[in-house]
Amino acid sequence: LPLYLLTSIKGQPIMIELKSGETLNGTFTNCDSWMNLTLEDAITVDAQGENFSKLKEVYIRGNQIKYMRMSNEIIDKFKEQQQLQQQSQQSYGNNQGGQRYNNNYNSQQGGRYNNNNNNNSSNRGGYGGQRKKFNNNGNGN
Repeated sequence: LPLYLLTSIKGQPIMIELKSGETLNGTFTNCDSWMNLTLEDAITVDAQGENFSKLKEVYIRGNQIKYMRMSNEIIDKFKEQQQLQQQSQQSYGNNQGGQRYNNNYNSQQGGRYNNNNNNNSSNRGGYGGQRKKFNNNGNGN
């Protein structure tokens, strides 16, 4: 379950089953990055289903949660929001088309990203431009 889904359902009813078998029904109020949750007006039921308790507020450790259930409307609304967000990101990305993704950019000048495999070219990669032959006679020419 994505953490950002939980943060979007604050104030909604939720049912949580713990690893111990105990269940809690209440209004979701808060969560943290470890998925520790806080519920208000919670009703707890023990694993055997015999003892009920009503608590004004309860804190649940994330590593003790076995199962979470929320209304289908919340899930559907979240999926719609997620699809809209993905569509907006895709349309934003389609309009970018920057030069750094174009492998043929500036290929006529023999730059660093030149994909020309012509071995007769004096410009075989590196930083481009003409290569100077190294001369060991001390004058640098």
